[in-house]
Amino acid sequence: MSLSIVFAVLLSALLHATWNSLAHAISDRLVGFALIGVADAVGGGLMVAFAGMPPAGAWPFIVASAALHVVYNLLLLASYELGEFSQMYPLARGTSPWVVALVSVVILGRELPVAELAGVLAVSAGLIALVFIGGRPGRRDLPAITAAVLTGLAIASYTVVDGLGVMHAPLFAYTGWMFLLQGPPIAVLAAIRRGRALPSAVRASAVPGLAGGAISIVAYTIVLWAQTSGALAPIAALRETSIVFGALIGAVFLGERLGARRAMAAGVVLAGVVLISLP
Repeated sequence: MSLSIVFAVLLSALLHATWNSLAHAISDRLVGFALIGVADAVGGGLMVAFAGMPPAGAWPFIVASAALHVVYNLLLLASYELGEFSQMYPLARGTSPWVVALVSVVILGRELPVAELAGVLAVSAGLIALVFIGGRPGRRDLPAITAAVLTGLAIASYTVVDGLGVMHAPLFAYTGWMFLLQGPPIAVLAAIRRGRALPSAVRASAVPGLAGGAISIVAYTIVLWAQTSGALAPIAALRETSIVFGALIGAVFLGERLGARRAMAAGVVLAGVVLISLP
C-alpha cells in the first residue's frame, strides 16, 4: 500500500473509534444507533443526488452491503448492551482481519506477501490480547463474546463485499446508495420499540447520535476509497488500529486507565501496522 492509503486508513480508524465512543456513551443505545442510521440515510441521499445511479452490475453488492451493515449495527448494539466497551470493541474488530485475509487468499485468489501476512496476524493478536488482559472470560460472558465475534464476522463480510463492489461503480454512487439503504431499518425499529417515548429519547441523544452518524460516513467513505487499490486484507487489518485510538480516547477523555499490559498489546498492534506498511 502507498503511504497515502496508509495515512488515510489510519485517519479512518481514528474516526471510527470516535463515533463508536459516542455511540457507546449514549444511554439509550437503540435510539443512538437509530440516529446514526438517520444521519447515514441523509448523508447517503446527498451523495446520491450528486453522483446519480450506479451501474447495474453494482446493485447486488450495494444491496448485500446495506443488509450486512444493518446486521452489523444490530450485533454491535447487542455487544454494547451485553458487555463492556473495552472488551467488546477489540474482540469485534480483531476478528475481522483474520477472516478477510483468509477469504482474500483462499476464495479471491489474491497473494498476501509474507510481511503483510505477519502484519495481519500481529494486529489481530494484539487486539485479541486486549480482550483477555482483565482475565479469562467466564460463562456469563459467553453471550457478549458471541455477539462480539459475530460482529467481527459481519465486519469481515461487508469488507469483502465492498472491496469487490466498489470496483463496479463510482465511489460516491456506491457509497451513497449503500448508506441510503442501510440507514432507515434501525430507525424504524427504534420507532416501533420506543413508541410515544421516542421524541424525548431523540432529544436527549440527538447531538452525539447525529454526530456519530456523520463521522461514520466520512470514516467508511475513506475506507472504500482505499479499497479501490485492491489490498483488502492489509486495509482490513490497518483499520483495526481503531482500538488503539479507542484506548487512547478512553484514557485521555474518559478517565480510563491504560495500564502497562494494555500498552504492550497496543505496541503489538503498532508493530503489525509497520509490517503492513512496508513497501
